[in-house]
Amino acid sequence: MMVNLTIVPDQVVGLGLKEQMQLQELVETFNYHNAKNATKERYYEGHIPLSEVNLGLAIPKHFHNLEISCEWGAKCVDVLASRSMFDGFVSMDGNDADEVMSIMNANNLVSEYMKACRDELQFGCTFATLSADDDIQCRIRFHSPMSASALWNGEKGRIECGMAIIDTVKDEKDKTWTPSHINLYTDDSIWELVKIDDRWEAIEHPHRMGRPLMEPMIWNATSRKPFGRSRIKESVRRLIQGYVRTVANATIGLEFSTSPQKYMLGLTDDQYDAVISDKFRQYIGSILASTSNPETGEKPTVGQFSQGSIEPHVQMLRILATQFSAATGLTVTDTGVVNDANPTSSDAILAQSQTLVSLAEQLNAGNAKSLKTIAEMAQAVAKNCSLNELEDNDRNIIPHFKNPAMPSVAVTADAAIKIASTRQGFGETDVFLEMVGFDQADIQRIKAQEKRNQGNLVIQQEFNSNVIRSMNSNVKDKDNADNIEGMA
Repeated sequence: MMVNLTIVPDQVVGLGLKEQMQLQELVETFNYHNAKNATKERYYEGHIPLSEVNLGLAIPKHFHNLEISCEWGAKCVDVLASRSMFDGFVSMDGNDADEVMSIMNANNLVSEYMKACRDELQFGCTFATLSADDDIQCRIRFHSPMSASALWNGEKGRIECGMAIIDTVKDEKDKTWTPSHINLYTDDSIWELVKIDDRWEAIEHPHRMGRPLMEPMIWNATSRKPFGRSRIKESVRRLIQGYVRTVANATIGLEFSTSPQKYMLGLTDDQYDAVISDKFRQYIGSILASTSNPETGEKPTVGQFSQGSIEPHVQMLRILATQFSAATGLTVTDTGVVNDANPTSSDAILAQSQTLVSLAEQLNAGNAKSLKTIAEMAQAVAKNCSLNELEDNDRNIIPHFKNPAMPSVAVTADAAIKIASTRQGFGETDVFLEMVGFDQADIQRIKAQEKRNQGNLVIQQEFNSNVIRSMNSNVKDKDNADNIEGMA
């Protein structure tokens, strides 16, 4: 949904002068990138009309509104995002990060990260915003560049200020969606901008963070583009256009192959009128009868032009698929086009995916830094303090990601058993259980049942000890009685 932001900062009631200037720059930044982001969104969804790809040679103009489905835009984003599997936070000392995990679970951060990661790769970045919440201590929300913008502070290496559209309403006049609730994030406050009728009003919510409660997750940043670059960049879009154009040409060529052009020579006027009046009937008829031309005595001649081949289109698709694979790091198999470059063994498939694994490791490294900052700010919001006031154990957390190479359970289990045989105590850790294929739910059940079994064992041992002591006591009492009887 494309939103056009038309708020006038100096007309917002209650907003300070400095904040008005920041909001003005943020609105200009948002509107400047809005059309480009809409194009990336369109290519991700596969909505590419022929008018955008036509060279003006083979595709007729009345086909310009026809759309050819293409999933390459979504593939180059989703395949990489699926290998970035955020699994929660762990403490550096090996203990569970209970406080952070409580906030994370309340915000469904694992599932929200999956959506945010796709937005990050699609647009180049995505933004996480934080705010105090009475029920869950801290609320974390993610916003794509389609609904947020920010300004970068190169000196501090972080966001200078940011803006996010929280809610929109439908304009009944032109049937478009317009913002009705916007949050402005600054170093010391969250400014809540609410539209009442035709007027904007600002409400300030101060905080002690010392920086905006907004953190970006950035993909493939450069010094010139600190907010990253999209996976659906211009060169990738050109290849997608080539795919759409080639499939359109192949479709049109197939139509001509289905109904090949024929010719008839030496017809009379009546015969010509009969053929022209119903071409399709003449094409599908099993019998075509004709008499000689009485004026010329010439017998009608029927012939058919040679059919065009679809093979050149298939070859072009293979070339485009190979180029797309090289540009995105995806395997040729991911493009859905079969050619000689497709791997024929598991080792070849693994070798082709090494580039994608390297990209996933790069993605995880960048997002781990952002997630750590988000977790630290979330704890600071919950405790109503600044980042500098957090204790060491609050900072002692690390985001955990699953292996982007996605090895089989047999491979990881074999590696875990080999490590356990050489490293004492490794087999009793949660990491060992994860490597042999158990998820966190199974690990918790295993540990709970082990504790219960250990408790039962202790009770059984104590019971046995009591029985033995009781038997020994009875034997001793009997011996004493026998001795007394003997003395008597």
